[in-house]
Amino acid sequence: MTAETRARARAVADAVLYEGYLLYPYRASSRKNQSRWQFGVLGPEGAAANGLGEEPSMSAQCLIDATADTAITLTVRFLQLQRRAVEDRDGARIAELTVGTRSWITWDEAVEREIVIGPVPLAAGTWPVQVPGGTDTEDIANATGEAAGRLVRTRLALDAQLELAVDQDAGYLRLSVLVRNTGAAATDQRDAIARSLIGAHIIAEVTDGQFISLLEPLDDAADAAARCARDRWFPVLAGPPGDRSLLLISPIILYDHPEIAEQSDGPLFDSTEIDEILTLRVMTMTDDEKAQARATDPRAAQIIDRCDAMTPESMQQLHGVLRDPHLGQPQLIPEIPEGVDWWDPLADNAVQPESDAVSIGGVRVRKGSKVRLHPSRRADAQDLFFDGKLARVTSVHEDVDGHAHVGVVIDDDPAADLHEWYGRYLYFAPDEIEPLISPEK
Repeated sequence: MTAETRARARAVADAVLYEGYLLYPYRASSRKNQSRWQFGVLGPEGAAANGLGEEPSMSAQCLIDATADTAITLTVRFLQLQRRAVEDRDGARIAELTVGTRSWITWDEAVEREIVIGPVPLAAGTWPVQVPGGTDTEDIANATGEAAGRLVRTRLALDAQLELAVDQDAGYLRLSVLVRNTGAAATDQRDAIARSLIGAHIIAEVTDGQFISLLEPLDDAADAAARCARDRWFPVLAGPPGDRSLLLISPIILYDHPEIAEQSDGPLFDSTEIDEILTLRVMTMTDDEKAQARATDPRAAQIIDRCDAMTPESMQQLHGVLRDPHLGQPQLIPEIPEGVDWWDPLADNAVQPESDAVSIGGVRVRKGSKVRLHPSRRADAQDLFFDGKLARVTSVHEDVDGHAHVGVVIDDDPAADLHEWYGRYLYFAPDEIEPLISPEK
């Protein structure tokens, strides 16, 4: 596996890790940031039952096409809550400290944690997932170098365990993965979140084996895939298309081979974020609101700074990319001139149904072409009567979605001349038509 493949998977995992971490307008005074919520929280035992937090476990099953030498590496990733308190120069707790143009407030930050287990054989086992608590201090000085105050960051210890079980199913190995918070019970909601694994997910990597997609399983694995259970976790293939060595077990429902949009300059953390809209909203904030956001969290400060530095080119990139879904398919001849949109009246000048053509099997089909009909797409009872019939092309059209439609009259229809005089044609898609001869040039 290449470093690029791992980096791709980790970029998506990072987005999962921080999804919902901080919401616009990124200020601590915002109500939705006072009661923060994220996906994938593993609360201490009893927290959910007592209304203090989330359930203590998450689990998922996946399928592996394995050999005797297959090994697996499981990387458990989550955030550990870190309480940041602000003190003045005398050590007294205060709500906010301002030095020069910068401010700090009391806030719950987060620290990324990663526990790597493996590579290990595909066999049942249990491993500890533990992170110690601790306290750190950061002194803050004024412009003259004198002590103005300090930040005190405190973390509670986290204790959990990872459990694996392995079973045979339809010629594949079914791997059951469970992570359970085994830490001390919480006393209240603040204590519960401080003892939780936040944004918990797993990156799984196999060697000498391959994961089976649960969304689009191989035909002979479909029944086994349907038997795979999930509880708050959803496994998807995490590498690029064609790679089945990486699996992301995510608390957010994703599709196989997910990736970060190349137009996105950086995370905005807001659940279901739309980069352009959020960026524009940040730009409308007052200087005072931006200062409050910067005082909330270092990641919020990065968002504000990035949006303030946004160039017109970067903003234009956030509009996204228009991709032609019909690229590579036979196109009508002539095409609409470059730079002219389909809704522009000038586009009508490029469309001549009586002389336009479409390529079918390498043969140019246009008015006068002889074809054989094979109705299949939206064939009704009447269309089926025309299956195998010989017909003559009367016109070629293209709709606004880029789909071609070929107008024909049936050769042995006694009213063919009348239909053509009225312009009452039968229409078929190019893949319902078999060209016989090309018209003379």
